[in-house]
Amino acid sequence: MDSGVSNCGHDGSLTDDGVLSFHTDDQDTEKNGQSKSPSSQLAYGVLDIPPWYLCIFLGIQHFLTALGALVAVPLILAKDLCLQHDPLTQSYLISTIFFVSGICTLLQVLFGVRLPILQGASFALLAPSLAMLSLPSWKCPEWTLNASQVNVSSPEFTEEWQKRIRELQGAIMVASCIQILVGFSGLIGFLMRFIGPLTIAPTISLVALPLFDPVGNDAGIHWGISFMTIFLIMLFSQFLKNIPVPVPVYGGEKKCHTSKFHLFQFFPVMLALCISWFICFVLTVTNTLPSSPTDYGYLARTDTKSNVLRQAPWFRIPYPGQWGRPTISLAGVFGIIAGVVSSMVESVGDYYACARLVGAPPPPKHAINRGIGIEGLGCLLAGAWGTGNGTTSFSENVGALGITKVGSRMVIVTAGFVLLLMGVFGKMGAVFVTIPTPVIGGMFIVMFGIISAVGISSLQYVNMNSSRNLFVFGFSIYCGLTIPNWVNKNPEKLQTGILQLDQVIQVLLTTGMFVGGFLGFLLDNTIPGSLEERGILVWNEVQKNSKETTLKSSEVYDFPWGIGTKFCTSSYIRVLPFWPRLDHSGKGEVGMSQLAHCSQASSRKHLSGTVETRM
Repeated sequence: MDSGVSNCGHDGSLTDDGVLSFHTDDQDTEKNGQSKSPSSQLAYGVLDIPPWYLCIFLGIQHFLTALGALVAVPLILAKDLCLQHDPLTQSYLISTIFFVSGICTLLQVLFGVRLPILQGASFALLAPSLAMLSLPSWKCPEWTLNASQVNVSSPEFTEEWQKRIRELQGAIMVASCIQILVGFSGLIGFLMRFIGPLTIAPTISLVALPLFDPVGNDAGIHWGISFMTIFLIMLFSQFLKNIPVPVPVYGGEKKCHTSKFHLFQFFPVMLALCISWFICFVLTVTNTLPSSPTDYGYLARTDTKSNVLRQAPWFRIPYPGQWGRPTISLAGVFGIIAGVVSSMVESVGDYYACARLVGAPPPPKHAINRGIGIEGLGCLLAGAWGTGNGTTSFSENVGALGITKVGSRMVIVTAGFVLLLMGVFGKMGAVFVTIPTPVIGGMFIVMFGIISAVGISSLQYVNMNSSRNLFVFGFSIYCGLTIPNWVNKNPEKLQTGILQLDQVIQVLLTTGMFVGGFLGFLLDNTIPGSLEERGILVWNEVQKNSKETTLKSSEVYDFPWGIGTKFCTSSYIRVLPFWPRLDHSGKGEVGMSQLAHCSQASSRKHLSGTVETRM
């Protein structure tokens, strides 16, 4: 297969067991007895451009990988926005978040950190958003909870949910300005000196742990359907992930033949949703599920929201201010800022992980500053469009790069355009709204469990035999659960007489992520302990450690289209913290990275290493 890439090309073939593979040059083979590094086994590096059809296929794959998280956030927010009985508006929110995620992905890959990282909905902003919407002034009226009393086309109902999402919009837009400032000013590097695993672990874990109540309610609609969904996700993602499935392939010498595709490894959530959805459809058609709205398991039927597919337009372009002019309150802004800080910390880790996986040098300071600044700009756009959420880097898609061995950023650019198209295609959002509630609940249980575990996994760099570290983590995470629970039950005991101050205190103290993260940050930086004991020494080494690469930093992280090298080259501009620096070291010149390598490779006989890519 001719890939059309820039560095001498890659020849694709099938291995003996029929799995699609790519043969690379001698840079991928063992040198001087040294084993290959993960980055050298890439089928396509960060600068390579795969064939257009492969870009489309892999772009759709990245969209499907992020699909669960993209759909989850609007569906969770729906109840607190008084939209649980308005599936059409829920579909509009899903389409909007698709559209904005596409814009932010293109901005990040082209002008941000310039690594192949997909942007999407941020779970870090979910907890403070729900805390803000739980304030007495924003709780949904009783009549909006009763489907028989809701007229979704009435001006009264429309204003009821729109004023809530406008409040979220304003808070997200103001908080995103803080992220833009922190990123483009270079403050993120200063802040990361004080943030280690003992701050990150409780912060990330408490993003998902407090959501057990609404998730349990959704799954409890029909526990049989929920457990079936959980079992299928577990079966595909853990037990069958290494089993390839034969698929028909056209091309090569054999023309029509079969190849092997690791279907279960790539799409465990999507497959589980489709199978559970189909089983619910069969149970609905045969009237096995109850037909009375008051009976247990009624919402497991597939016909409860089927009218949204008829009502949703085929095409609808989301636009800024579609729900009206955003409003601002101090309580919402302070709560969202806590989520933004958590999102920034997680994104910096994603940048280093992505660079290692795609064979790029560690991201320099200007690239990290620019990446965080562009993420802030993405949150600003998400707020302006009215998604009810912000955007951040998607860790699951970074992990997918390591599985597919395709690190080309052109693939992520394609994924950005796929997101844009899905956002404009109005029926797409409606399709996901019709998924039965217990199926969604089962998916949430798995997803939020993994998110909690990801936070705790940060402790692998910390000496957990230390009583100091055990105290910091245990105290932080337990307070992050108990304090918000008490404040929710006793809001009147925190009254100061100043309404705005009362709301700020209540939102912050009911956001477990803020409580746990703040206590972890405070204790970790005040209780005596060495950098090694706190895990910061190993944490920094792991993040900045990089395998050997033939790429020069400027090739990956500088602006495209000659910006900074041919245009805007003033010395005054280069002092900006996010602007690329001139490389005077002479290391990794272009002549040694692409053209010279190709000429050397073609002038001698070399061994070709076979790299398996599971596509």
